Amino acid sequence: MRVLVTGGAGFIGSHFVRTLLAAPHARTPRTRRPETVTVLDSLTYAGNPENLREVEGDARLRFVRGDILDAECVGPLVAAHDAVVHLAAESHVDRSIAGGAPFASTNVLGTQTLLEAAARTEHPVTFLHVSTDEVYGSLPVGSWTEDQPLDPASPYSAAKAGSDLLALAYHRTHGLDVRITRCSNNFGPRQFPEKIIPLFLTRLIEGRTVPLYGDGSQVRDWLHVEDHCRALRLVLEGGRPGEIYNIGGGTELSNKMLTDRLLAACGADWDSVEHVPDRKGHDLRYSVDWTKIRDELGYTPRRTFDEALADTVAWYRANRAWWAPLVG
Repeated sequence: MRVLVTGGAGFIGSHFVRTLLAAPHARTPRTRRPETVTVLDSLTYAGNPENLREVEGDARLRFVRGDILDAECVGPLVAAHDAVVHLAAESHVDRSIAGGAPFASTNVLGTQTLLEAAARTEHPVTFLHVSTDEVYGSLPVGSWTEDQPLDPASPYSAAKAGSDLLALAYHRTHGLDVRITRCSNNFGPRQFPEKIIPLFLTRLIEGRTVPLYGDGSQVRDWLHVEDHCRALRLVLEGGRPGEIYNIGGGTELSNKMLTDRLLAACGADWDSVEHVPDRKGHDLRYSVDWTKIRDELGYTPRRTFDEALADTVAWYRANRAWWAPLVG
């Protein structure tokens, strides 16, 4: 299998690439070691070649610097692969509130460029479209199943919802083997320090204050990147065309509860917290029901939150050289 990974120099993408290139684990009969893995990344602020340093010597890995909006670049690349794992996206809600144009362009039009190329190949291509639970909007109780109507609140989540619908349209119109995943909040090593966990960790390690939106009552389900990438591989190898799979981590925490754990992990107290006005349109609670991927593909999270958070804290402490140039 020849796999093209868009956004493969980013946080989740690079972890997925390293997972693909690692020796296969005897988990399922479907697990296959890829013949080649090509990373397509434009290396914007969140893409970092250092994320691929430990596998750059693998003969199966190829890196292409390019934009998913560039059809002349995308077309031949897609045609040379059996599967596209589409992770390239503008993904930070705050940035989308400040200016939504890059999100509409990359997340919608970039996805359409890839889908068009996949639909025009002479051989079947599996298109794994990696999305987010934010497309569902907020809910007070319970958990979203995959048939939940979409109700995005931010320009980011609206653009991702648009790309989901485009992907499904290409499946229905062209018969393209599209599979969609919607994950909860990811965390782990090498996450760009604009997201809450690395933002708070890098600031606390430096002895600075951290900004907590509103009263911190917003609830998120937390998923370690290792579990997420394992789920992606299960969907890539055994998912059904035209289907959506929610991927959850199984740990729901309010931002205030999360902040408390991060403070404790860094030996700080609530004097280090600066309460700031809440974000515009801030969704109160996300929660995905991942029964479908569990029952069909055997997925369950393997990393407990506390263990995975301890490992993440240790990584940021040990890798200041990676993140120090990225923080303001």
